[in-house]
Amino acid sequence: MSYFNIRVYGLLINAANQVLVSDEQEYGFRFSKFPGGGLEFGEGLIDGLKREFMEECNAEIDIISHFYTTDFYEKSSFNDSQVISIYYLVKEKAPLQLAFKTNIYDFDEEGEVLQSFRWVNIQDLSVDEITFKTDKTVVVLLKDIFADN
Repeated sequence: MSYFNIRVYGLLINAANQVLVSDEQEYGFRFSKFPGGGLEFGEGLIDGLKREFMEECNAEIDIISHFYTTDFYEKSSFNDSQVISIYYLVKEKAPLQLAFKTNIYDFDEEGEVLQSFRWVNIQDLSVDEITFKTDKTVVVLLKDIFADN
């Protein structure tokens, strides 16, 4: 059975023109993406993004504006669904209380599901370092808009 997988992500950019990147490992599969995730049935996009930031970053956010919505076909890396991702520019309501890393996949713990966070200079952000197709598109757009600032 084919179905749609709606995902919502936040692009959090700090005063140093760095974007927050989430490095994750789930059951042996490693990936780097922007904070966010799957929308739950009955949930709106904004509520879903706020929930995801609480779950992943323990942070309350405000939505600044819509940034990008998938405009091409993308099959999920995990199942047979078609992924549609919506990205928003966001800002934190208070400074994030996370142990920021400088190296990719620098996890503090062990287990089946791991996550760590990095601030990456937008001008240095590499499409090759971000895993998923739509996120790679967003990297290009971010660099076009913010890398020269």
